Amino acid sequence: MTSKLIKTEQTANLYQRYLEKGMPVNPPSGTSNLLDCADGHGQKATSVSSKAFIKTVLLIEHDPARFLKIQEMFNHPAAHSFSFTGVQDMAAAERYLAGHSIDVVLLDLEQPDAPGLEGVRRIHVALPRVALVLLCDPGNEPTAVQAMQSGAQDYLIKDEVEAQELMRAMRNAVERKILEEALFREKEQAEVTLESIGDAVICSDRLGKISFLNPVAETMTGWRLKEAIGRPIREVFRIMDAATGLAAENPMSIAIGENLRALLPANCALQRRDGSEIFIEDSVAPIHDREGLVCGSVLVFRDVTAARSLAAQIAHLAEHDSLTGLPNRLLLKDRLGQAIARAHRNRGLLAILFLDLDGFKHVNDSLGHVVGDQLLQSVAKRLESCVRAPDTLSRQGGDEFVVLLQEVQHPEDAANTASRLLTAVARTHVIGHRELHITASIGASIYPVDGLNAEILIQNADTAMYQAKEKGRRNFRFFMPKMNVRSVERQSIEEDLRRALERNEFTLLYQPKFNIETAAITGAETLLRWMHPTRGLVLPAQFIPIAEASGLILDIGVWVRREACRQARVWADRCLSLPTMAVNVSAIEFRSPDFLSELLSTLDQTGLDPKSLELELTESVLLNRLDATATLLQSIREKGIKVTIDDFGTGYSSLSYLQKLPLDALKIGHSFFRQIANVPHDNSILGAIISIGRSLRLRVIIEGIETAEDIELLKAHDCEEGQGFLLSPPVPAEQFASLLEAHIH
Repeated sequence: MTSKLIKTEQTANLYQRYLEKGMPVNPPSGTSNLLDCADGHGQKATSVSSKAFIKTVLLIEHDPARFLKIQEMFNHPAAHSFSFTGVQDMAAAERYLAGHSIDVVLLDLEQPDAPGLEGVRRIHVALPRVALVLLCDPGNEPTAVQAMQSGAQDYLIKDEVEAQELMRAMRNAVERKILEEALFREKEQAEVTLESIGDAVICSDRLGKISFLNPVAETMTGWRLKEAIGRPIREVFRIMDAATGLAAENPMSIAIGENLRALLPANCALQRRDGSEIFIEDSVAPIHDREGLVCGSVLVFRDVTAARSLAAQIAHLAEHDSLTGLPNRLLLKDRLGQAIARAHRNRGLLAILFLDLDGFKHVNDSLGHVVGDQLLQSVAKRLESCVRAPDTLSRQGGDEFVVLLQEVQHPEDAANTASRLLTAVARTHVIGHRELHITASIGASIYPVDGLNAEILIQNADTAMYQAKEKGRRNFRFFMPKMNVRSVERQSIEEDLRRALERNEFTLLYQPKFNIETAAITGAETLLRWMHPTRGLVLPAQFIPIAEASGLILDIGVWVRREACRQARVWADRCLSLPTMAVNVSAIEFRSPDFLSELLSTLDQTGLDPKSLELELTESVLLNRLDATATLLQSIREKGIKVTIDDFGTGYSSLSYLQKLPLDALKIGHSFFRQIANVPHDNSILGAIISIGRSLRLRVIIEGIETAEDIELLKAHDCEEGQGFLLSPPVPAEQFASLLEAHIH
């Protein structure tokens, strides 16, 4: 918001110069030309070598002893080319400056006839562009600092000055003065005119009549400059509230009448001359004359119609499943929370139906993901036809669906709905030339009997669904407390987890990341696996939630990071170059007060270069306590460690925080990419996110690359980095080392 106002005020200043001086000439380009500006006495400078500029020095010093001491310093070899002149008071200095050119003035701030800032002011009146170095007492440094803010270039402490220090201060002062003049000239000689500004610009006079439109404003309003000049603002710039359609107050009247900068109203739409409408945003600022009085206003705005449309698409995608168009778990949780609150107020009932397809994995594995996705779409349409308008059908992911039934009068209502859902799913699905048959299992929980919050209700319905599967497919069960046998199993896993570290049951796999274009390995992601002595291989999805809930994730996370860093250092010692080793960090680990110190200790103990380590954190972790997160991330990145947003697109997918957090990359999650990749003829969301990442200087990494078509899609959108089973599955350390060796050779 502030940057918009500043930009508009800068445009107002540019327009003032446009009015006063005509069209500005192009500024010099390049560093050498930037410094090719007037020096202290109006002569042309061609470099920043101070010795070429410092030819004449004037000392203003009332103390005879100090005068002689400083004069003696100009016998120093470094000052052999200087022409030194000294006077004892300001009056004498002013007389001398009236007839002589000076490069540097040395001014004693304690001059009797011009003490403090008065002396600085008088020097600038006598010779505005001279480089000024001040001499002050130790106790008068605050005044010297003020003087530098008023135009002096440097100051020294009297009686502590040595010859070399004095010469250096004068050289620095001249250099600063040269740069100040160059910057002033660059500001005055704008690189582009108002006609080439990328945003639309409209200017008015004090009476609110149009005085200027740039070409962008002409295009956006539909008015040509010659037709618009002299017309009232409201006739050319007609804005309204997009939600209500009512005319909005024109902010240019505020800028003129109240001498204030202002933003355009929120949700602002511009009605163009032909009657069409576009969304716009930005700000307005007053224009002042030489006396500082308001003489008009300048409005800077831009078309945000496409941006709003993209934001709406992303917002919809954040709350909906792109494959089926159904609400996702995030939106369901929100609606369920509201439904519970209403049911509590009205002392009513509501029901949760948790539905899982029977045998869907077999269909997916045997016929492929394309057929599987089409089957899920067919199932979703069938389920929607069975649900009332007040209710919510959502896809939780995979082949799981949840139905929120509101205004339930009796538990039998939920049973009747479940029966309709089971019948609908079981009917033949025609997918292409195939006729597919599939069934579902459903579990139900009732508020308030089976739980008082969303999490418990969904959990208990899920538990009942598993009981329905165990009783036979195409079945339905209400939740019963005895079903919580799964809780006993959960407790057993937690107890085994506590011993897993000391028994050395954990192992790491490494999945390479590749450059999409060259197939070069760009890094590795560390993946944790648990080899249980009796259960066999236990995947993270089965034990990580339990580890997080119990707090065991802290010790497990420390082990993972140390083992990953140790392995990366082993490969480095074998000259197997691996740009980055990525490890996933959970919210509990990231919020641990010892996280940063433990991380640095791990790097120190393993000897791994911090630049080789990359942390992957989910959006939900980053968005929790945004300010504290930004501070911690900044500390991490200052050590050289990289930070990536993991599974972008599966959580909040808010773009605003990308600008607020210090990040290196964003990784589009497997499920999100598959949803996007499976939308035929429309990959605009993928392209938009990749473009946004690139514009923010973030690497964009794609997970879930499974087909050659995926590769071509990513190449078409200039995505540089990805990982997936098509490229390489996660592999043990030695097999990964072989991959590195193969890429080297």
